[in-house]
Amino acid sequence: MALALHSSISFINVKDNQGLKTRDEFSTIASFAQTKLLSCKLHAKSAMHEATRFSLLQGRKSEKSERLHELVAPHSHNGSSVPVFVMLPLDTISIGGSFNKVRTMYASLFALKNAGVEGVMVDVWWGLVEKEGPSKYNWEGYAELVKMVQKLGLKLQVVMSFHQCGGNVGDSCSIPLPPWVLEEMNNNPDIVYTNKSGRRNPEYISLGCDSLPVLGGRTPIQVYSDYMRSFRERFHQYLGNVIVEIQVGLGPCGELRYPSYPESNGTWRFPGIGEFQCYDKYMRASLAAAAEAIGKTDWGLEGPHDAGLYNQLPEETGFFQREGTWNTEYGHFFLEWYSGKLVEHGDKILSAAQRIFEGTGAILSGKVAGIHWHYNTRSHAAELTAGYYNTRNRDGYSAIARMLSKRGVVLNFTCMEMRDEEQPERANCSPEGLVRQVKMATKSAGTQLAGENALERYDSGAYSQVLGTSHSDSGNGLAAFTYLRMNKRLFEAENCRKFDEFVKNMSEGGRNATLPESDTSRTNLYVGFLKDHDLHKKTSIIMTGCL
Repeated sequence: MALALHSSISFINVKDNQGLKTRDEFSTIASFAQTKLLSCKLHAKSAMHEATRFSLLQGRKSEKSERLHELVAPHSHNGSSVPVFVMLPLDTISIGGSFNKVRTMYASLFALKNAGVEGVMVDVWWGLVEKEGPSKYNWEGYAELVKMVQKLGLKLQVVMSFHQCGGNVGDSCSIPLPPWVLEEMNNNPDIVYTNKSGRRNPEYISLGCDSLPVLGGRTPIQVYSDYMRSFRERFHQYLGNVIVEIQVGLGPCGELRYPSYPESNGTWRFPGIGEFQCYDKYMRASLAAAAEAIGKTDWGLEGPHDAGLYNQLPEETGFFQREGTWNTEYGHFFLEWYSGKLVEHGDKILSAAQRIFEGTGAILSGKVAGIHWHYNTRSHAAELTAGYYNTRNRDGYSAIARMLSKRGVVLNFTCMEMRDEEQPERANCSPEGLVRQVKMATKSAGTQLAGENALERYDSGAYSQVLGTSHSDSGNGLAAFTYLRMNKRLFEAENCRKFDEFVKNMSEGGRNATLPESDTSRTNLYVGFLKDHDLHKKTSIIMTGCL
């Protein structure tokens, strides 16, 4: 069976940081080749019929589906099978709030469905949904996406993205926080994270003001709660059956961390140690109170004076060097306060999310960053500035895992695809050691572990590494894996074959943990891109299924 869809493909340009643009969709042409396999032919015709029908019915109201009241087991799957999800493009919903490139998205999701993926993940951007003003929500673009996912029989992970898109690894477009929030920032710059030189970071509201009415009379926690409550009310009939997971944004990039390594304007470069983000007036007040409580007033005047700059290495600073200030009484005090505030922040938001989504059938997850550089040093400097008090002498992930476990939340962790041998020697990296530690922390805490790849990878080595880390031989195995990300490269012939094989191996529990460099097993799906000179060199998707 051969199915050709000729369409303008307008996936994100990874070099475009100037904002999102709405593009006109090009007409879709479907053609079917003759085949002796009647069942495959009928299946393909049915799929294309549904694509056309779906497009025609966009404006109509769908029938209400029965709400799922029963709680379901998180990421329930058979045996050691690990369901695979795929992240959608960051501009799936346009800056105007509409569903971008509907027909192209349908064809792409159809291909992923045939590859055997469980579902997809989408960022539900605060900066798009509550753009028009406080408590003025526009969910309509996301509603169209949910209907499409349901029609294709896929599942959906949604991320409550309370952070800015732009300025970090993988950010390919710009979606700032809502304009009314930015106005509050202009009026009160201390509501955003600040470093010791006074640099403000508008990616995310500072956790120092979590419980203060700094956003038009509401606290940040109240604003996040109202947003999640509105989402629940709008999508209640899909929760638990189509929308199976709510990943609650907890910081920059949606991760429970401080913005200690911002890439915007070249501020930070790998493998710099980063900087502490505790210099807005609300964080300063908290630090002063913590120091006064133990009778060490001088310790509360400011953060460490010898912690260095964003792009320094540990041994170039007094605080992070082998026998540095981090391992003194003052260092222990500061790091316990700094990391404790982060865990407290996560607990406040997740406590609210737990109350809001209880009984809907959707599970909750929270994301923790895979900061693997300088992991092989004594101080683990890059983790410390991000808020993870993890050193040679202390497990910094157990407290986070216990907090998530208390709220019934899955810990989502990155860098599952990375190997130690791939990293530069001067960075003292150990992504494999870090993953092992997190697997053990989640097992001890009794919470589930899900994974992601940190960087875009299409090679067999990366897939094999994920397959290996998905096992529960040491610590928790993976309850689910979300692949970063759906784009043009994923659908290139060789990449698609490897991804298809990876999904199959994950569904089989990783029993075939190696992936062939060439396709010798007649995979069920082939997606390639060809130049079509007759259509003014527009990109074409070719989907071929074989038995």
